[in-house]
Amino acid sequence: MDWHETEVRVRYAETDAMGIVHHANYLIWFETGRSEFCRSKGFSYKQMEEEADALMVVAETYVRHKSPAYYEDVLTIRTHISEIRSRSLRFMYEVFRASDHILLAEGETLHVVTDRNQKVKKVPAFYRERLLSSDIERSFPPDQAPS
Repeated sequence: MDWHETEVRVRYAETDAMGIVHHANYLIWFETGRSEFCRSKGFSYKQMEEEADALMVVAETYVRHKSPAYYEDVLTIRTHISEIRSRSLRFMYEVFRASDHILLAEGETLHVVTDRNQKVKKVPAFYRERLLSSDIERSFPPDQAPS
């Protein structure tokens, strides 16, 4: 499976009284990485929700903190799919500081696919194929590339 990388810069509001990034922000960055991973595969969350009535509901989260991040650090969030089952998906994440490549955190999220009425449903075939595709460059038709 391929990894997608997304960069973020730590904002002052993301730090706590000790001057380090508050632990809850890692889950937000995981979501950022996951959203950009999907875009790199040729679709957005919004598209999946509107066109397939399929929502990726977070069922489990896990974060292992290894080293702190600080205000103004540029971070690289690496994201990939580690498992796709009939009705669920598991994403894995690694967060590195870009300047020294130190692993700051790693984790995973498990998502159950539901419709808008919160009824569990199968991962739509189109999105399953996109998520498993290693052809990131050509995921979008030329006239439908994300901006």
